[in-house]
Amino acid sequence: MKLPHRRQFLHLTAGAAALPAVSRIAVAQSYPSRPVRLVVTTPAGGSPDIIARLIGQWLSERLGQPIVVDNRSGASGNIGTEIVVRAPPDGYTLLMALSANAINASVYDNLPFNFIRDTTPVASIASIPLVMEVNPSVSAKTVPEFIAYAKANPGKINMASPGNGTAGHLCGELFKMMAGVDMIHMPYRGGASALAGLIGEQVQVMFDGILLASEHIKTGKLRGLAITTLTRAETLPDIPTVGEFVPGYEASVWFGLGAPNGTPAEIIDKLNQETNAALADPKIKARLAESGGNALADSPADFGKLIADETEKWGNVIRALNIKAD
Repeated sequence: MKLPHRRQFLHLTAGAAALPAVSRIAVAQSYPSRPVRLVVTTPAGGSPDIIARLIGQWLSERLGQPIVVDNRSGASGNIGTEIVVRAPPDGYTLLMALSANAINASVYDNLPFNFIRDTTPVASIASIPLVMEVNPSVSAKTVPEFIAYAKANPGKINMASPGNGTAGHLCGELFKMMAGVDMIHMPYRGGASALAGLIGEQVQVMFDGILLASEHIKTGKLRGLAITTLTRAETLPDIPTVGEFVPGYEASVWFGLGAPNGTPAEIIDKLNQETNAALADPKIKARLAESGGNALADSPADFGKLIADETEKWGNVIRALNIKAD
């Protein structure tokens, strides 16, 4: 057999090596060629659904294909998450990833998936603070006053939450641990029921989502003591942060896009770039702010670090208190 000339051989091998790169570029350029499903693990109308439709509309216009929002609620988001985990890793099934995913990794003992292992972070979208609020019948008007009141009345303060293992529950437990106070956790079946219990004086304190809390705080039905994030919220600018009185305290709920593990990097990068472009748009930022959210625009790696850090942080709280799902 006649061997190719050395120059011909190098040319052929170089061409062969370039094929994967050309193929990857072609994949990114042709994606998407059909509608993309975005699974939201909560019912329609909530913050995750609103944000998914907001970002989905932008991506649809930029990518030239419909982004179809598919609400698959149940089991604290685990049903919808598993749908995405089991989907082909081709970029046509995405997940509205939530802080609940990081929490669920420790709250549930036998999940049929490992969120960090089985998904790929695409883009962070927004974080939303919670508000530490009390019924006006509580005499404390500041966090230091509340801590002093709680220490003077150990085990006599009832703290509402939307349920065991929810963000509101864990934010309250983290506060209890860091402030050194004793409160009785009163889990309700959802945020609306917990809020009604707080307004009706069945409980004294709650860590609530800012969108629902701000309305009742502004009308005087509830008193806002502090914001859980490191910075104050634009919607409630006069309310300080918990961290101003309890150093190191920080908590929020966050939203982002995820995909099945193994989704091509070129598709991930394309979605990340387009999502970050949306978050830089003044109209999108204003819409997020209306929901109390702060736009996040990070790389896939940065979003992956956030997920890992949050999984470890809340896992430590959950294991320390042996918290289990209802």
